[in-house]
Amino acid sequence: RRVSSVLHRDVKHFGKQHLFDGSDETCWNSDQGTSQWVTLDFPSPVKVSQLHIQFQGGFSSRLCTLEGCRTGEELVKISELYPQDNHTMQISFPRVEETVLDKLRITFGSSTDFFGRIVVYHLGVLGERL
Repeated sequence: RRVSSVLHRDVKHFGKQHLFDGSDETCWNSDQGTSQWVTLDFPSPVKVSQLHIQFQGGFSSRLCTLEGCRTGEELVKISELYPQDNHTMQISFPRVEETVLDKLRITFGSSTDFFGRIVVYHLGVLGERL
């Protein structure tokens, strides 16, 4: 897992580990910037079928671009998603096609926050290992 930035470099409170810890009390909070991202490297190929994401309202993305690839290949665009600016878990975006990949990058291209910050409480990538 890699992220574009962490608010004030405060990894303890806002680091990438909070994307997947299952706690409603913690989150990944990016620093300021026009384009934030999360990259996931899977240990073996996976067939991705859904993306689940929970933003903090006011700090969400108007546009999420999904890119993926197999090991040794360049990232290619898979889909564009248009999340809502709220705090609900947004499940099963219908535009995520089942794709086999080893790496997935989610780029948050247009933040609802004036400074470009993104806050994600939960991120889930569903599918199957191959």
